[in-house]
Amino acid sequence: MPETNRKSLLALPLALTVLAAVLAGGATALALLAPPALAQGAAASRLPPEVWTWGLLSAALATGLSSLAAGYAVAKLGTAAVGALAEKPDLFGRLLIFVGLAEGIAIYGVIISILILNRLA
Repeated sequence: MPETNRKSLLALPLALTVLAAVLAGGATALALLAPPALAQGAAASRLPPEVWTWGLLSAALATGLSSLAAGYAVAKLGTAAVGALAEKPDLFGRLLIFVGLAEGIAIYGVIISILILNRLA
């Protein structure tokens, strides 16, 4: 395999992991900066700003960390799947299931975040 193709195969998982890290950092910053404004606007729920801060921070961390973990899992599993697929094309269905399970980690994090935010509202 030429060196240029190998570098392009490694660039995509790295780019996706960096994107997930940037999104996780932005969500965490939003969780730390937004609670005072949200607490003032939410007159019906009389939660203190500290509760809003911790709730939004935990939702951001659940989504961000699960996205990072899913990106890492898909990067490792994807490279192994491409190698196995090159040797044995019959494994396509099984490898697709494994990649889907690794991607499910991010979906679980989003579900947990929705549950946390639902509890705050």
